[in-house]
Amino acid sequence: MAAVSIHQFAPCITCHAWSPDYTMVAFCPNNNEVHIYRSLHDKWERVHVLQKHDQIISGIDWSARSNKIVTVSHDRNSYVWNQEASEWVPTLVILRLNRAALCVQWSPKENKFAVGSGAKTVCICYYEQENNWWVSKLIRKKHNSSVTSVAWHPNNILLATTSTDGKCRVFSTFIKGVDSRDSGTGHPGDSKFGEQQIVQLDLSFSWAFGVKWSPSGNTLAYSGHNSMIYFVDDIGPSPSAQNVAFHDLPLRDVLFVSERMVIGVGFDCNPMVFTADERGIWSFFRFLDERKMAPSSSKYGSQFSEAFGKFYGQSKHGVSNEAVEPSRPRGGAHENCITCIVPLKQAGDGMVKRFSTSGLDGKVVIWDLEN
Repeated sequence: MAAVSIHQFAPCITCHAWSPDYTMVAFCPNNNEVHIYRSLHDKWERVHVLQKHDQIISGIDWSARSNKIVTVSHDRNSYVWNQEASEWVPTLVILRLNRAALCVQWSPKENKFAVGSGAKTVCICYYEQENNWWVSKLIRKKHNSSVTSVAWHPNNILLATTSTDGKCRVFSTFIKGVDSRDSGTGHPGDSKFGEQQIVQLDLSFSWAFGVKWSPSGNTLAYSGHNSMIYFVDDIGPSPSAQNVAFHDLPLRDVLFVSERMVIGVGFDCNPMVFTADERGIWSFFRFLDERKMAPSSSKYGSQFSEAFGKFYGQSKHGVSNEAVEPSRPRGGAHENCITCIVPLKQAGDGMVKRFSTSGLDGKVVIWDLEN
């Protein structure tokens, strides 16, 4: 089992992010505030409370190099927070939205960030030095419903999105004067902002969540609300796709820890590990929190399969319904839906060895894969 460090910060956490040196964590306790805690002598102390939004904060990201925090909220606004002396000073971002902002992520070069919204649009935001504010260009009329997650390709140009219309899309976000043409994306139309849709994936027939790129940018993964996870290679006119179905509750977010390993988190309150073999075939590997596994079972099961077995008068192992094995007990690291997973990666690391998760139980859990 991965070593865990559990920290109870609030009754509920919607999202969280880490400072560049990982000594501070910022999270939203399911309201319109951002709380920042610092680790001092193995204890966590609240050092800042960021107050500017009027409604629940739905997304937060902390840039690794420029030390800026970006927040988005159901109030349709976004702020970029800069630390000046001991205070965090907000700068308004012009989003031009008429629905809630739902998610946000800095680009790899941190000269842009993307905001997904309930207005069926994606805002690509960048800084205008002469006006001293952040402005946005909008990708419109491409989504048929709310944008639930965004993910930047390592080249800083391509952006993947998921939506409650069940689709995953990849766009070019090239902005003249902000991006350079030597990004080497290898896809046509990189200079056409938002107009060139690189690919649209219609793999899921339910809401789609938690899109992520692999470290090389060669593979894309996202989850569906139908308890499936999708892996896509060769992003372009003829992508190759795989899907992995599982019997447990749906995922909300995913993370590549290496080219061949993905961690998925969601409603089952237990991180799931998916791996690819030498042929590139993806499959479920194990649950990360072994404390939730049934002690008498060496096989992977679910409440659904057991209930289905009872319906037909037998369990999933072919015995009578009186001998049905109990489902995995609760009482692991998380006690409620995990909504967010964040890598804790040091510069130069080839793979993610530590990551953190947060959920509706108000906990931030740090997982150590090395142990």
